Amino acid sequence: MSMSRPRGRTRDSRVGPAALIISIAGLLALTACTSSGSAAVAGSSQSAGSVHGTQSAQAAQPAGSIIPAHSSTLHWHSCSGQLAQEGAPDCTMLSVPLNYADPGGRHISLALDMVPATAPQSQQQGVMLVNPGGPGGDGLPLAAEVAQGISSSVAADYDIVGFDPRGVGSSVPALSCDPSFFSGVRPNYIPVNSAAEQVLINRAKMYADDCEQKFGWLLPYMTTEDVARDMDSIRAAFGVTKINYYAFSYGTYIGQVYATLFPSRIRRMVLDSTVDPTGVWYTDNVDQDYAFQGRMEAFFAWVAQYDGTYHLGSTTAQVQAAWYRARNQLLAHPVDQMIGADEFDDTFLEGGYLDELWPGLAQALSSYLDSGQTSDLITQYEGNGTQSENEFAVYNAVQCSDVNWPRSWAYWTTDTEMVYKKAPFQAWDNAWFNASCAFWPVQGPAKPLQIKGAGLAGILMLQGTLDPATPYAGAQDAHKLLPSARMVVVEGGGNHGQSLEQPSNSCVQGYLNAYLATGALPKGAGLVNATCPAVPDPTPGTSGD
Repeated sequence: MSMSRPRGRTRDSRVGPAALIISIAGLLALTACTSSGSAAVAGSSQSAGSVHGTQSAQAAQPAGSIIPAHSSTLHWHSCSGQLAQEGAPDCTMLSVPLNYADPGGRHISLALDMVPATAPQSQQQGVMLVNPGGPGGDGLPLAAEVAQGISSSVAADYDIVGFDPRGVGSSVPALSCDPSFFSGVRPNYIPVNSAAEQVLINRAKMYADDCEQKFGWLLPYMTTEDVARDMDSIRAAFGVTKINYYAFSYGTYIGQVYATLFPSRIRRMVLDSTVDPTGVWYTDNVDQDYAFQGRMEAFFAWVAQYDGTYHLGSTTAQVQAAWYRARNQLLAHPVDQMIGADEFDDTFLEGGYLDELWPGLAQALSSYLDSGQTSDLITQYEGNGTQSENEFAVYNAVQCSDVNWPRSWAYWTTDTEMVYKKAPFQAWDNAWFNASCAFWPVQGPAKPLQIKGAGLAGILMLQGTLDPATPYAGAQDAHKLLPSARMVVVEGGGNHGQSLEQPSNSCVQGYLNAYLATGALPKGAGLVNATCPAVPDPTPGTSGD
């Protein structure tokens, strides 16, 4: 299941299904531009898709410089389409080695955008790479969101850089194994017998086979370590000795890996909703199942508080029964051959990531059950439940290759049946979302990369205690491996992603802006260095409707 932050307060790519993958037509315009205080280079004669070098800029900068070199090898052009509308002025492509053990061999291209610093150069704090998570989340839209979501005076100090990781979105190639994989109503996630289970096993095998046939040359080089090395290529292309990094969810694991590989190149790092690096990836996914069960029950309890509005029951148990009644109806009679039981699950899963969606989801459930009206359900599905096959392909390519998964499906079945007894909401859904890893053509290492935190600059961690995608206990496991980190704990916070909230959590934003402005960290001892209250639960009629 995906580990991406809900973005734009509608939703985001989750670490698995339901992705907010923004289609960016005409990403790179051919008109070159420069921006005040940026590393943009005017007058480039190269086209937007040109191959650019990554190393020469390093020599152009004084030793120890964190300010981008104006002689950088990056050739910026004005963004167009959605990115330009959202406030990202500068776009480019960067060529990086497919295989870092063979830097002179085949190359691929990364899509980058930037909201440049506007403060006087003497006040600037360098490049800040941002990542929304995934694996498979597109990073380009996040640059403008961060620039608009943090204090304007702090944003002015940084060149805020988004990037689509290798295989994602506007990077080249964009990984796609079977564009029709999510078409139509899919087989029920919950197998009723061994024959039904075999149908789903065959789908997982087929997807792994399709990926191997279409992108077998790319799959061995899609690990998180490869992504971390790409980040260092971006750093080198800017001609700086250190970078700042701000990431959510799976992006926090990229940050941990980068810090392990390149500890001297981190200046500041914000990890919001942190992945447990010791559970990568099978154990982390099982832990998600239990945490999402808790979030779904919290949703049912919330709906029960507003029985006068939604008429789905006045107790958690009654609302839960209503939800399963709707699921069973959709299993037997899908809506418009579009929304069956799986699609229903995927849609409501997004409410686990972001409680702002609760009013809209509750209204869709209410109108479907009480009046047989399907338009609200279709709206919720189209806004929150649809899948990006590109994100799904990258998700598998990264997680299946980072570490070897159990190769016996019987092992998966035994575990999933055990989880299902206590946490039925996502047990089978999540198993099938990851099932291709049992048959993946790339054999990952037996154990995850050992994260090493010695000698790092101060790190700010932000974490909700009820986060389902990156559970609190796992985030604290990461904290223990990062001795320079200080964690702000949002007590009772269940959203996946605690900063850049709408409504804003002023307590969290205060710690975030202070750290990015000056490097200041909470002073408390232990694993909880500061606490913030969670934002209030939504009410019917708020923006989730």
